[in-house]
Amino acid sequence: REDNSLQSPDACRIHGHLYVNKVAGNFHITVGKAIPHPRGHAHLAALVSHESYNFSHRIDHLSFGELIPGIINPLDGTEKIASDHNEMFQYFITVVPTKLHTYKISAETHQFSVTERERVINHAAGSHGVSGIFMKYDISSLMVTVTEEHMPFWQFLVRLCGIIGGIFSTTGILHGFGRFVAEVIFCRFRLGSYRSTSVPLPDGHTSNHLPLITDNSTH
Repeated sequence: REDNSLQSPDACRIHGHLYVNKVAGNFHITVGKAIPHPRGHAHLAALVSHESYNFSHRIDHLSFGELIPGIINPLDGTEKIASDHNEMFQYFITVVPTKLHTYKISAETHQFSVTERERVINHAAGSHGVSGIFMKYDISSLMVTVTEEHMPFWQFLVRLCGIIGGIFSTTGILHGFGRFVAEVIFCRFRLGSYRSTSVPLPDGHTSNHLPLITDNSTH
């Protein structure tokens, strides 16, 4: 703790980096002194009471390879609260080698995906294991290559001309359709003003035909 609080320290902050081989492996945080042996190492925690365990944790940042801005690390900001003193947290990580080739940067780094699992250790109930935080990683056999490419200027002009032509064609179709509808409506009103009228005939009959329009000369 950097402050001068009278409260006793109740947490640890771990930071740093480590080198790993490009094979499956794990690194972990648990209780007890590490004792090496031919197949790895063991932790001696017989003198530590299980009631004092608390593996609640928050992962501020975890990444593989060179740190490059813009790459999302899925475990950043992960926070877990232990529901029991004797609890195991496991993270199964698949690391994918990645090559970046852009106009600003060219580098080799690694992305990863992760699945999580947590369970309470209870030997009496058949749930065996060691309490702690375990990161189990495996290297993918595939590689991802990210390349940045820009569209040529001539191709941009061709697409721009196509967009402009499509706009003019669409507006022309809409204009023609609107004009057709307007002509239909106005022509109907115009025909309505020329309704047939009754014209009396000398013999007493009526004619419903429109009168013949002639000039002012008499015949």
